[in-house]
Parts: sequence; C-alpha cells; structure tokens
Amino acid sequence: MQSFTSHGQRIEVEWFAASGGSAAGGTGTNGPAVLLLHGADGLTYAEGYRLAARTISASGYHVAFLHYLDRTGGRRVAYSRLRQEFPLWATTVRDGVSWLALQPSVDARRLGIVGVSLGAALAFEVAASDAPVKAIVDYFGPLPEGLAARRPRLPPTLILHGASDPIVPVAQAYAIERLLKQQDTPYEIQIYPGQGHGFTGTAQFGSAAQVTTFLDRHLGLKHA
Repeated sequence: MQSFTSHGQRIEVEWFAASGGSAAGGTGTNGPAVLLLHGADGLTYAEGYRLAARTISASGYHVAFLHYLDRTGGRRVAYSRLRQEFPLWATTVRDGVSWLALQPSVDARRLGIVGVSLGAALAFEVAASDAPVKAIVDYFGPLPEGLAARRPRLPPTLILHGASDPIVPVAQAYAIERLLKQQDTPYEIQIYPGQGHGFTGTAQFGSAAQVTTFLDRHLGLKHA
C-alpha cells in the first residue's frame, strides 16, 4: 500500500504495476498510468475494483486505485453529505493526479482516469481544472452540477452506460456526449441495453475490452 498526503490527510493508494501489453514501450521506459476511482460504494466491493485494476495493468498501464474517501474519513459515501464533501474529494483526486505524475515509472504525459459512477463525476471535475489528464473512462457517471455551464475543455472520453440504470439515468450519458460534441472533443459512447448501474455478462467483459482499446488509442506508445 502506498500513500500521499492531501490537506493533512493520509490517502492510501493501491498500486498495480504494468505487467504486460505494449503501451509502455519496453523495459526501462516510463509508461502510461491511470487513476482508478471507485463509486459511492467506497471499498465495499473493493475486490471488483482490484480485478479491474489488474485487467488494465495487464494491458501495459500502471494503475493507482485511489482511496479518496480517506480525505473525509468514510468507507462509503453518506448521501446527505455528498454535495458538501464532493469538492474535498475532487481536491484529493487532483492531488492524486499530481502524485501519480511524479512516480518514477510513470510517463507524466500519459495520464488517464477510469472513474465509476461518483468516481467518473470526480474525473470530469478534476479534468476540467486543467489537470494533466489525457483520457477519461466514464463508467455510468453523472456530469457534475454546473460543469457544462463552465464550458470546460475535457480530454477524450469513453462513455459506458446501462440503458436501464436506475441510479444515474442514461440521460446523463447523453448530456456528457452533448458537451463533448460542443467542444469537438474525441469521444466514444456505448449504451448497453438492459444493463443497470453496473454491468453483467457480455457487457461486463465487452466494456473491459473497450477500455483497453480506448486507452491504447489515447495513452499508448504513439503518445510517448
């Protein structure tokens, strides 16, 4: 377990070193890296997030699974405090991007964020603040309140959403798509029929393959 300090709080990071793929470009070469941001469930389903981290790292990407709730001392989100604490988590994720860029095995020019639900909203918030994020993977996340009105310049984004999501309606995916279109920002979108807030079956495995392809396109060796 690694860690860094964000506004006086110790933030734990689970590190998954790149173990395969061609993105890094060979032994001794600094490679691309992504922050993995969990949803409001925090570490409740940590093993699922760790499986995702191992899958991405096997494709040649360092993965930092960031425990951003350490900033506010919770294990999962209290929805009554979400609006109050969201800016604190965003600051910590921004600090996490800075920490990631300084890691000796990381190519700071090739940083991305894979965010799940609330984690995706934090990814958009942080990328909008001129953080050096070159790609976002949005797993069924909402657009942060007021972000579209700020006309942010977002990086290339992969939008993955279930058509039957009862928690973050699929309309949020289309709102993100509209914003990216307005900016002429490269994006990809995949809406999975019948899927809810979390993917199962072929959607689960198909989306994982899309993530790797997308990251290769925007953080791969040609960007080194």
